[in-house]
Amino acid sequence: MSYTLIGSGRTRAFRALWMLEELGADYTHVPAAPRAAEVTQVSPLGKVPVLIDGDHVIPDSGAILHYLADRHGALTYPAGTPERARQDAWTFRILDELDALLWTAARHSFVLPEAERVPEIKDAVKHEVARNFTRIAAEIPGPFVMGETMTVADILLCHCGSWAVAAKVPDLPPAMRDWSKPLRDRPAFKRAAEKA
Repeated sequence: MSYTLIGSGRTRAFRALWMLEELGADYTHVPAAPRAAEVTQVSPLGKVPVLIDGDHVIPDSGAILHYLADRHGALTYPAGTPERARQDAWTFRILDELDALLWTAARHSFVLPEAERVPEIKDAVKHEVARNFTRIAAEIPGPFVMGETMTVADILLCHCGSWAVAAKVPDLPPAMRDWSKPLRDRPAFKRAAEKA
């Protein structure tokens, strides 16, 4: 099976690039920006990433990660198991407590038209993100968020950490940086970074 992934590696598409590399999947990468013609012709949302699998178009990085994990039976626990429920709880927490807040800061930095930006939001959000990272870092039970097994939740958390560093979030806990270093040293991460 071969996939097409649309989206610049400097966006949330990096998560899908990394996942595809971890899986050793056959894919083509189209490094398009949000709302580019390559994106809007397959997804009217205009958001990236978008994964194409045959006739199926899957938008949203979280949906793509779970689709690929389930399809390949890798980096996930089986649906309907208590472990999958815990994995999903981590995933939703990361998306809620980190990803959504970082996106809010980005929108008020460069995404929204200047007249609609509220600069004061950025500092409040950055401090909340730092507090959330501190709590999360203290709760990680092992080398991965699920202990000894890497899952899609690790890809999301590591990517949010990189995003937070790029956004200059103050007071990120050293434990979070230490936790993410082995993930960033993985060959699949490095291959994805080269493509980004």
